[in-house]
Amino acid sequence: MKELEDICRVQVKFSEIDSMRRVWHGSYVTYFEDGRESFGRHYPGIGYADMQEAGIYAPIYDMHVRYYAPLVINDVAVIHTHYIYKPGARLDYRYEVYRECDHMLCAEGSTTQLFIDREGQLMVERPDYYREWQAKFLEIPSSSI
Repeated sequence: MKELEDICRVQVKFSEIDSMRRVWHGSYVTYFEDGRESFGRHYPGIGYADMQEAGIYAPIYDMHVRYYAPLVINDVAVIHTHYIYKPGARLDYRYEVYRECDHMLCAEGSTTQLFIDREGQLMVERPDYYREWQAKFLEIPSSSI
């Protein structure tokens, strides 16, 4: 199975800084979101607009973050977003956030999103668009996924 990764860069803004002049811990959640959005543009068919068009939503079910080194204003955060295949109607990602100037790992984490339909009901089966996306980008037959 093919491993899928996207890398995007985000410059740290003043609004992300806390009283210690470091990126506030909650801002990393936004960096993960930036990574997922970039991933969806890099691998078309799995972005938020694609989900909405299909009448599907994927709220966060679980999230983990570990912090290692600070980012400060004007640093560039380099966000590596990895798709993790798991069976079922879910999206799993792993993230690493590096400081561009010295390649220091600043944080890492993971998220799990579960698919829900327009009525807000949890989906057990994968949506057709997601099954097709997996077949295309993971390079394995859709019947095997």
